Amino acid sequence: MNSLVFDFPTSSPLGDEIRELMGADKGKVVLRYFPDGETYLRVESHVKNRDVIINTSLFHPNDMFLNLFFLADTLRLQGAKTIGLLAPYLAYMRQDKVFLPGEALTSVTFAKLLSQYFSYLITVEPHLHRYHSLAEIYSIPTIVVKAAPLITKWIRKNVTDPFLIGPDEESNQWVKEIAAEFPYIILKKIRHKDGRVEITWPEIGNLKNKVPVLVDDIISSGETMFQAVQYLKNHGMKAPFCIVIHPIFGRESYQKLQTMGVKAIVSCNSIPHPSNQIDLSPLLAREIIKFLRINA
Repeated sequence: MNSLVFDFPTSSPLGDEIRELMGADKGKVVLRYFPDGETYLRVESHVKNRDVIINTSLFHPNDMFLNLFFLADTLRLQGAKTIGLLAPYLAYMRQDKVFLPGEALTSVTFAKLLSQYFSYLITVEPHLHRYHSLAEIYSIPTIVVKAAPLITKWIRKNVTDPFLIGPDEESNQWVKEIAAEFPYIILKKIRHKDGRVEITWPEIGNLKNKVPVLVDDIISSGETMFQAVQYLKNHGMKAPFCIVIHPIFGRESYQKLQTMGVKAIVSCNSIPHPSNQIDLSPLLAREIIKFLRINA
């Protein structure tokens, strides 16, 4: 019996591509709200003894995580064989340490909740800072998909004579993977107590005549990217490409970046956004198929 892929809460091009690559069926669910704001949810697909995948980007998770748990528990009660969570963007990875007494360690709490409702988790380049792996906080199998091969392929096809720029020391490991065949530099980022971000640059040397490609895992406020673009402009370098895996783009940062004379803003489709040009579906579908085959 074919696997079943639910796009939740709404359909997405990524989900359509994954279903086609897997030869899976589309899950159908009715979702609406009562006048008091409570959820009504009904699964219309036959799920008994089937491998079910819920495809959802956990962007703005507070708006939908209750409904996600309602769906997962309903699938369990209807006899789904496995319930996998495909979350290309995984939320609640920021708070990985208690800095001040009384702070919620939300990364751990969120991981416990997801682990209760799902058989496994597949995500793309989660923001691991103090955790070495998702296994430190998730009790279910977790598969991390690397976006580096697809980003490298996009750069090779679209940028002539590039050099890559990583925004901070944290980015060093995955920028090295993307830049396997390109020169690169890593910037240093200092966060001040008042919220300001300051970046320092190494000596660029003979890279000045190449095309700069700024690569980050997440652009949220955009402050680091703004500073890097302005630095390149001030030093008379070529207009940069800006590539991001997870295009959050809060506080109109996307619109501001567009006004700064960049060559292009490109993102993976982990979060639906106008900048999406790098399709993750081949890697994600491959990992789902591999996991289901091994655990059949």
